[in-house]
This record gives sequence, structure tokens and C-alpha cells, in this order.
Amino acid sequence: MSHCVFCAIIAGEAESSVVYDDAHTIAFTDIRPFTTGHLLVVPKTHAANLSRLDPADGERLFRVGQQLAAALRESVVAAEGVNFFLADGVAAGQEVFHVHLHVVPRTPGDGFGLRGRPTAPPRADLDYVASSVRGRLGARGE
Repeated sequence: MSHCVFCAIIAGEAESSVVYDDAHTIAFTDIRPFTTGHLLVVPKTHAANLSRLDPADGERLFRVGQQLAAALRESVVAAEGVNFFLADGVAAGQEVFHVHLHVVPRTPGDGFGLRGRPTAPPRADLDYVASSVRGRLGARGE
């Protein structure tokens, strides 16, 4: 594994502003926040992408994210909403190759947002994709 900034943070070798830390998970402020209070939740066991992430670590990421979302609403940030974002792979925008969950506090007019397609695809196209994904779930034996 090449140098991983999140592993360095976990090891105490790199600076961070920690908001949560337990035996399996750490959360800290993002140094390039989308909005004020933007946090990253990181498993302490290195996994470059979701296919390598232990399911228990994934569960903990979202559990901690949920706790942080509540804390952001009650903190000085005064979030009125929260977005979770997890990029898996270069095409999805992943820049640090250690799985991490973005917890992004939202307030009206904060300027951050995700944009979808302007129109919905035909139902037949949606059904085709759904069928293909369902088929791959069965192929994984789950």
C-alpha cells in the first residue's frame, strides 16, 4: 500500500480535527469542506474501496454518520439537513483511496448540491437496468 493520508491520521502521524474516535472508526473535519462542518467518517482498517470493506466496518460508518448528523443539527453548525456521500472509484470522484463517508451539513442557500438528469429515462430502460442488477445480486450468492 502506498502512503495513505487517512492511515497517517489514524496512526497520529498527520494532523486532523477529530470529532469522534473509537476502536474501529474515526471522524474528523474535511480540510476542503463542501460546507461548514463537513466531516469524514473513516474505518480504521484500510480498505481502498467498497469491495474490500468489511461489512461490519461499513455498518459502523453509517451508524457513526447518523450520530454525527444529529450532532451537526445541535451544534454551532445548526444544520437543517445532512447529505451522506461516499465515492467509490475514480469515476465516482474518489480521491483518497481509503473508504470514507462524507457527512455534509446543509443549510438553505449554502451553495452545495447534487444535480440529476433533467428528465427521467423511459420505464423500460429503468426496468432493464433493475433486472441486470438483480441478476448480479443472485450471482454473488447473497
